[in-house]
Amino acid sequence: MATRGAARPTKADVARLANVSTATVSYVLNNVSGQTISAQTRATVHAAAEKLGYRPNLAARNLASGGSGVVLYVVPRTDMGELPLAVGSHMTTALARHGIVLSLQLETDDGQNIVDAVADLNPMAVTGVFPLTGAAAAAVEKAGIPQIYLGSEKLQALGSLHVTVGEMRIDHLVSRGHSRLAFAYNGAEVLRPLGDYWLAGLREVAQRRGLPEITAGTVAPDGSDAADAVRAWVADDRTAVCAQSDETAFVVLHGIRSAGLRCPDDLAVMGVDAIPLGAVSGPPLTSVGFDAKTIVDTAVPAMMAELGYPTDADLSRTDAATLIVRAST
Repeated sequence: MATRGAARPTKADVARLANVSTATVSYVLNNVSGQTISAQTRATVHAAAEKLGYRPNLAARNLASGGSGVVLYVVPRTDMGELPLAVGSHMTTALARHGIVLSLQLETDDGQNIVDAVADLNPMAVTGVFPLTGAAAAAVEKAGIPQIYLGSEKLQALGSLHVTVGEMRIDHLVSRGHSRLAFAYNGAEVLRPLGDYWLAGLREVAQRRGLPEITAGTVAPDGSDAADAVRAWVADDRTAVCAQSDETAFVVLHGIRSAGLRCPDDLAVMGVDAIPLGAVSGPPLTSVGFDAKTIVDTAVPAMMAELGYPTDADLSRTDAATLIVRAST
């Protein structure tokens, strides 16, 4: 993989400017305990590093030891059960076999930790369950780093996950006589990108099936506006709602009850994630679940192949998602 940009300052450069040993630079910048280093020396090392623009580069360190770099793995804020961590755990093992370090990054509101990781670690790729947005996405794009995520068309093993799920949801609802559909966003702004992702898949499938445009609305997590949202959908002759998650579907069910209506008689509701509570909601929630093991077994080799490493795994499996039919539809 080609090197990007000018040569970075090294630890030796910092040591020369600070007039200390490279070991001292390591101790100070890595905040190693048990070392007797004066506050003045620490300040001098930090000042030298800042002046030179030096940042510890794990990718360069790994390359020097015969490895191949660092891959960032971004864990999303949304609840998807064990899937994100299961994928990350298996990727850690698979990448380590090739001398690659997996750096796990938890998604945050401002994405600053990912921005910093891009600058500090100079990763060879960024992976995750869903594509990045905002400042994090801009930093990755600016650095020219490839982004590989589970729903990406690059990972043909899983296809476009949002479209696959969209097909399952729409085909099920159409089979129940529903053609005028609505989509429920979670009112939490930080989760909006996930809603956009699922809605894009639904709309693509609806267009292929010749269905009316899917309308979108938002319900607050506390359900304070859920009844109004439900009444608006019913007034618009919408007969079924696809929610962006099971949690959001629970809020819609609350809105149906608050509006004095019944599910699925007046409005059918369908979630995605298939969390355990869906089995005991009122009524029990129809949803789409994910088989973490299947996704891991398929996606990790596909990601490795996309990074340029050979794999003999079966990349043709398409049973990663499962329709779970209950009383809400």
